[in-house]
Amino acid sequence: MKRHYYISDSLDELSTVQRELTGQGITTPQIHVLSWDDAEVARRELNEVEAVLKKDVVNSMNRGALIGVMAALGVLLFGFVSGFTNSALGWMPIIFLAIVMLGFCTWLGGFYGIQEPHHQFKRFQQDLEKGRHVFFVDLYPEQEAIMDDLVKRKPGLRHAGDDASVPSWVVQFQNRWRNFVEVMP
Repeated sequence: MKRHYYISDSLDELSTVQRELTGQGITTPQIHVLSWDDAEVARRELNEVEAVLKKDVVNSMNRGALIGVMAALGVLLFGFVSGFTNSALGWMPIIFLAIVMLGFCTWLGGFYGIQEPHHQFKRFQQDLEKGRHVFFVDLYPEQEAIMDDLVKRKPGLRHAGDDASVPSWVVQFQNRWRNFVEVMP
């Protein structure tokens, strides 16, 4: 799958684009709208980007966890080299401190990430500040022609680049979950 980004000034146009794409077999989990006007995106029933995904929380937490693992290993190594573990207390305080270091570094990474825009969306900050909207769609190779044809017919939709997409199994899981929720009472 490949992710295609487009910028538009009109949410009405994006609503039309989303309807046309879903009418041609592209599922809603493949389509997203990134905008600072969340109320209007929701009113038009566009598939908005979740608030937590607009921030770089996950990426920063991963970096924090990596630093936390290194810090925890450092604590364990210090406990072993210093001979502290040979005392009456043994390994328990060292292991507890290592776990605390891992948790704290992971939390601190997430705390930093919640203050930063998502690393994939930083390039669109100026457009978002000007009131524009970012429309992105994850496409299978056989769906590329559908999007190309649609873009030719929509002059207000400006191509803004391509990127790696989420794995296809994520989209398939979202489609199955949506179907499950619809058929359950």
